[in-house]
Amino acid sequence: MPPPQRRPGGRTARIRRQVLDAVLAELAERGYDGLTVEAVAARAGVHRATVYRRWGDVGGLLADVLDAAGDDAWQPPDTGSLQADLAALNREIRDALTAQPPIVAALIAASFRSEQAEHAQRRLWEDRYARCERVVTRAVQRGELPPHTNARRLLIAATAPVYHQLVLLRTPPDPDLPEQAARTAAIAAAAGAFTEPPPDGDT
Repeated sequence: MPPPQRRPGGRTARIRRQVLDAVLAELAERGYDGLTVEAVAARAGVHRATVYRRWGDVGGLLADVLDAAGDDAWQPPDTGSLQADLAALNREIRDALTAQPPIVAALIAASFRSEQAEHAQRRLWEDRYARCERVVTRAVQRGELPPHTNARRLLIAATAPVYHQLVLLRTPPDPDLPEQAARTAAIAAAAGAFTEPPPDGDT
């Protein structure tokens, strides 16, 4: 992963925030297909030439929205229990996906139709998974999980049911699903379902 880039400050940062806020507002009202550089510029109160010069096109705007989402201090839950951590993480995912469904749907659609947005979404996922790996690391240190548990596979197994219900099936949230999915994944992980052979020379 490339090192994080320094974010601009002052007037440049203010314009960026105005433009990205305008992108989100346009997505909420018009969806991906209705998003245009001209509409974003007008809502943000900046000249469209400024938007074209910095972001290029709609794909560049959406990529920056996704990059901005990962430019935060968010940390995964730390409750002292693997199952509780995973359940809390699932609740956060559920809340994020249901807070503004039109924006979520538009950003997902953009990742299939814009190469820039696709790459930005991958960067966001990599960042979030990297941060969440400490949930698994702490569980191993507490003795809840066997050594050499594959953190990424465990995290995917724990969170996938929530994404499946809300993104693929698009059904109303099941209030019990975050805990059920977390419990199932935690039990499977404790039994060694996500362990891998240790690297050569590691015992």
